[in-house]
Amino acid sequence: MTLSLLTVAYWCVLVACVLPYVAAWIAKAGGFGPRDNTHPREWAAKQSGWRARANSAQANSFEGLPFFIGAVVIAHQLGAAQARLDMLAVAYVVLRVIYIALYIRGVGSARSAVWALAFLVNIAILFLAR
Repeated sequence: MTLSLLTVAYWCVLVACVLPYVAAWIAKAGGFGPRDNTHPREWAAKQSGWRARANSAQANSFEGLPFFIGAVVIAHQLGAAQARLDMLAVAYVVLRVIYIALYIRGVGSARSAVWALAFLVNIAILFLAR
């Protein structure tokens, strides 16, 4: 498949796959000091505040990926309306970016609401097929 054949929804899958790494980078930004790359998870487990929340956002982002990827692939295979699929996939990615930002800032109730919206968008993608 060439790049020109990738739909917006497939590009959104790529972006969604990158988001956990962005959250991990935020968790680690400027906080290593002397690096102990032998035990990076121990370092992460010792973090608190926004670094710990960024690390948790990373884990949650990885957890949400299979459903999103599966929903997009299934919608494509079943002939979903491409414009709607693209719109919902973009909505999912935007909601996940907002989710990560709210998680890092420690805004729990809003974060949970955004998570629920993204989950509902995933369900909508799954049922888009004609």
